[in-house]
Amino acid sequence: MSQAGVDPAPGELPTADFFAFEALLSPQERHKLDELRDFLAAEIAPDASEWWNKAEFPAHILPKLAALGLSTPAQRGYSHLFAGLVIAEMTRVDTSIATFFLVHHDLFVESLYAFGSEDQKERLLADASNLRITGSFALTEPGHGSDVAGGMETRAQRISGLTGEADAGGDCWVLNGAKRWIGNGTFCDYMLVWARDEADGTVRGFIVDASLPGVSRRRIENKIALRTVQNADIEFQDVRVAEADRFAGIGSFDDTNLLLRGSRIMVAWQAVGQQLAAFDVARRYAVERRQFGRPLAKFQLIQQQLVTMLGNAVASMGMMVRLAQLQEEGVADMPQVALAKSYISARMRETVAMGRSILGGNGIVTDYRMAKIFADAEAIFTYEGSFEINTLIVGRAVTGVSAIA
Repeated sequence: MSQAGVDPAPGELPTADFFAFEALLSPQERHKLDELRDFLAAEIAPDASEWWNKAEFPAHILPKLAALGLSTPAQRGYSHLFAGLVIAEMTRVDTSIATFFLVHHDLFVESLYAFGSEDQKERLLADASNLRITGSFALTEPGHGSDVAGGMETRAQRISGLTGEADAGGDCWVLNGAKRWIGNGTFCDYMLVWARDEADGTVRGFIVDASLPGVSRRRIENKIALRTVQNADIEFQDVRVAEADRFAGIGSFDDTNLLLRGSRIMVAWQAVGQQLAAFDVARRYAVERRQFGRPLAKFQLIQQQLVTMLGNAVASMGMMVRLAQLQEEGVADMPQVALAKSYISARMRETVAMGRSILGGNGIVTDYRMAKIFADAEAIFTYEGSFEINTLIVGRAVTGVSAIA
């Protein structure tokens, strides 16, 4: 940093990692993070706004993304801090690509690791980890989001004595129902579908080949956030799924908490990445944009806003660094995760709003990136537990009284 009273040169300006949290990574992890940044700068940043404007998913980048070897980093021996920073850095460049990565790897692939049978892992894990096949996580329903655990309407009925290749020796499940807001849902090869067993009411998980008869999917149109992400409405009408494709490791909805806790952590990291992106764009604009004969950065109110944005980002990163340490110790619990997601998403909303304000009228067009950052923040504020639901999870933990049910 520069000495007090001396203006630093533009190339000497500190990064948004103002407290140098990245120094906690191993040298190997720092090198890998730099490799990811180079990839994002070359392959994603130049076209991300165009993909977003057209609501198109760039399937052609998947082989290059897979070549980075970043699927489920913790399963490959990397730290949880590194895994979180991977999502933050992806989000910093394009929230939609980070969301694709999160849905596929942190939900679908992690599910295979956590709950897949040896046969399921052998059949799917290598291809999924290397993006030769893609997956989705079909939990939310048209009428049930926050209350899907108790209100799930998609049904699974076990039927024995049938014949046919898909019935795995005469034993299969028949799925009926609908799912909504399923990321990657329009193009995925497989989806992890959650359904209620008609026999005993237990929630079970199934690996469903998206090409099976009776599966229909439709892209959700007219979104104002995460436009590159292909969210889908999916319907299941008498879809037969082999018993071999039931997730044997899932015994109840409680078993999903491991997955949901992990994905919620990664969405909190997305909220960090959004703030880093907003700060990057706003600071550069403030330094380069001239008004009244001088750079915007010369104005006290602009500096105050930038410092507030930076403070929000640093505080958010600090909370996530500690949460990553708790993950390493195996003691991170859902109330801690919920507090991180709710608090950081609120700071994110404030940060991106300030960034949009600094850009003035240019802040509402995607040419300057800030409009896209601002809009995508709204999705992060809501998914993987809305701000309100996560707040009430923490409220229940600190009072012993549930305000949800």
